[in-house]
Amino acid sequence: MSINKVTTLTEAVQGLVNDGDTIALGGILSREPVACSYELIRQHKKDLTIIVDSHDESVELLIGAGLVKKVESAYIWVGVIGSGLNFRRAVEKGIPRHVEVEDYTNLAIGMRFLAGALGVPFMPVLSMSGSDIPKYNDKIVSMKDPYKGQQVNLVPAAEPDVAFIHVQRADKMGNAQIWGMLANDVNIARAAKKVILTCEEIIPTSEIRKIPNMTQIPHYCVDAVVELPFGAHPLGVAGYYWLDTPFRKEWLKASKSQEGFDAWLEEWVFSWDTFEEYLHKLGSDRLAKLRKLERDNYRIPRIENY
Repeated sequence: MSINKVTTLTEAVQGLVNDGDTIALGGILSREPVACSYELIRQHKKDLTIIVDSHDESVELLIGAGLVKKVESAYIWVGVIGSGLNFRRAVEKGIPRHVEVEDYTNLAIGMRFLAGALGVPFMPVLSMSGSDIPKYNDKIVSMKDPYKGQQVNLVPAAEPDVAFIHVQRADKMGNAQIWGMLANDVNIARAAKKVILTCEEIIPTSEIRKIPNMTQIPHYCVDAVVELPFGAHPLGVAGYYWLDTPFRKEWLKASKSQEGFDAWLEEWVFSWDTFEEYLHKLGSDRLAKLRKLERDNYRIPRIENY
């Protein structure tokens, strides 16, 4: 039976996200659900715990807006153009609020999502033993492998309340197709209690079925589907648009102070009512240039040619 899960991002966040939830964000340094972070900020969903591997804008924005109480991650940064200024300020100075940090490696975070997807309580990993991470993270349990006697570290399953995942295309039921880097999205979708899926375009199920091997997230994992072109801006989406480096430099510059970031939020997050207005503010010429840069530089085959 076909179930239409299409909604707006505003309605999805209002209906599926509660204060105090644990949130997972898909992608990794590209295809991140940045527009979802905007909407969480606009609705002021507070006291969130964020579980991610290495992420950029999608987490930095939430921290700078004061919505995050805890981050469980490997790394929070802003690409090659700077560092996570909002993250650093929150941890070191408690501005705009103190953020608790639970450190892992990228592999360990991935294994946590895998454990959640499999429905098991933990996963053993061989990494981190040569670092201080287990020393400062009491969630990591070190033990000897009962079979070979080598030291392993156990990491707890990640089971977020809500996951936000942005993909290239999906149908109305939530069958989602991804090309390029998958990150941990396949396991995140299965580990989370609820999934809000945003996509560059919604296509008929008949088109999804033409290349079923590209469907990485099945409909039964998804609770809401939102068509949201440029939903990862200013980061890029393989096959659709390049990252917007000038825009990223501007908001990083604003983030050098909390006052500057607050002013940036007023201009770029609170000044519009719909995401279409945000895109209009960016300008059609700018968006067209990002699409052209993707075509010229990435040269990934269009999905229709598979």
